[in-house]
Amino acid sequence: MSASPIIELRGVSKRFGPKYDAAARLTRAISRRLGSPPRDETVRAVDAVSLTVNRGEVVGLVGESGCGKSTLGRMVAGIMPPSEGEILFKGRDVADMNGTDTRDAKLKVQMIFQDPYASLNPRMRVSDIVGEAPLTHGLVSRANFEDYVDAQLSRAGLDPAFKRRYPHQFSGGQRQRIGIARALAVQPEFLVCDEAVAALDVSIQAQILNLFMDLRSELDLTYLFISHDLGVVEHLSDRVLIMYLGRIVESAPTEEVFARANHPYTRALLAEVPRIEARKHRFTAISGEIPSPLNPPPGCHFHPRCPFAMPRCAVEAPALREIAPGHRSACHLNEGTA
Repeated sequence: MSASPIIELRGVSKRFGPKYDAAARLTRAISRRLGSPPRDETVRAVDAVSLTVNRGEVVGLVGESGCGKSTLGRMVAGIMPPSEGEILFKGRDVADMNGTDTRDAKLKVQMIFQDPYASLNPRMRVSDIVGEAPLTHGLVSRANFEDYVDAQLSRAGLDPAFKRRYPHQFSGGQRQRIGIARALAVQPEFLVCDEAVAALDVSIQAQILNLFMDLRSELDLTYLFISHDLGVVEHLSDRVLIMYLGRIVESAPTEEVFARANHPYTRALLAEVPRIEARKHRFTAISGEIPSPLNPPPGCHFHPRCPFAMPRCAVEAPALREIAPGHRSACHLNEGTA
């Protein structure tokens, strides 16, 4: 595994807000002048995230639903632009690329989605779903189209004899394999897997996870694997990032996270993971609910739910700092002062 980052994020944020017409802007301006400022309707989905993913690495991104991890994955995959910050591919800012460089960068980073049915065009046959992009971008000729599609389907564990079928004629696991074949057909180097096994049965999950690992070895792929399931991440990842309400709160090698988790949120997530050796243990959910990204708490976002919260936590956001080699955490408790 190379030490050079294939993907790097520098202070990346994403905001979603309504687009106001002239009348709405005027109404809001009048409301401010009358001393009744309008409600801020901006969703802070991702908040100043910086991270790197090295070539050949599998990085797991974990957090509760609504924490912003899927939005982050879509920005990495180039599906949506960041509101702030820089996304670098092989050391180059993708926002500064143009022409062929932009096309090549987008082809090299592909995404596999959570819902294997919604992500496939129901009106297209499997051969066209898998082969359309490589044909359009000149990666395969029309003469070699059928053989190329057959090879991609076989690599993903599907019988090429089914390539004339439509997505609704397949099971959920087979549809996810079609999505994988489609992503691999443009010869990517980096895959963003957004809850890629969450919608599948447990036995099928194991098959797809093993396929991901085989493809990693065969094609020298790099992964950002997004999941809410720490058990899946433990099986697959070299390094784990823990995300809470748009921020990375802990980052460490997988073994380190599971053996010596530091952040209270990470420890709370691990306490909810079922273990055979702890089958008599009574599991309890994290207290409270994840706050709305429309109005995130000040200071440390986790402090309203944290059993160790101090007054400082409500006013000052902790920095993500190194607490051990390769292990970073964003918690005031690591400074030993209140």
